[in-house]
Amino acid sequence: MGQEGSHNEEMDLAQIQELCIIFMKECPSGALHLHELKRIFGVQSTSEEESLYVETIFHSFDTNQDNTLDFLEYVAALHLIFRGNLEDRLKWSFKMYDKNGNGKLDRQEVKRIIRIIYKIKNRTSNISMTPSEICDRIFELVDQNNDGQITLSEFMEGAQKDEWLMNLLKLDINATGWVIQNCGKLP
Repeated sequence: MGQEGSHNEEMDLAQIQELCIIFMKECPSGALHLHELKRIFGVQSTSEEESLYVETIFHSFDTNQDNTLDFLEYVAALHLIFRGNLEDRLKWSFKMYDKNGNGKLDRQEVKRIIRIIYKIKNRTSNISMTPSEICDRIFELVDQNNDGQITLSEFMEGAQKDEWLMNLLKLDINATGWVIQNCGKLP
């Protein structure tokens, strides 16, 4: 998903403003549906991994769970993804991993996101570990009490142990570069 460009690339305010204008044009009702978000961000229906990633993002920002993003949810998502601080990004990442919303991550939840990231990253770089091996390593480094679940505090502390782990836990697949790249293709 747009691995070209710097991982530290930050979207400037004019680009975020452009995405807000697109939202207002595409969604005059003020409600953005998943298929519209995919269209705005240039996700092809043939890319299962990108589609799953955008769906996960969409649901993590649909705070009232009405299957739409209103303008405030959309702006909050853009701000967090492109300009948010590390702590806020890690909390959001935890929420994306925590599919059932119980405040703890089990191996199945972690493996689900790792598979998506693995498929996206494997297109542009050679990854030597399988998703299962990556999941095992995450639990080895992060699950401090070895109970088979990762709490938010374990997640936050574990993310700061090494760069490899940080990149996985904060879902570092350069979303900013991908959006900037696809923004120019919009009608």
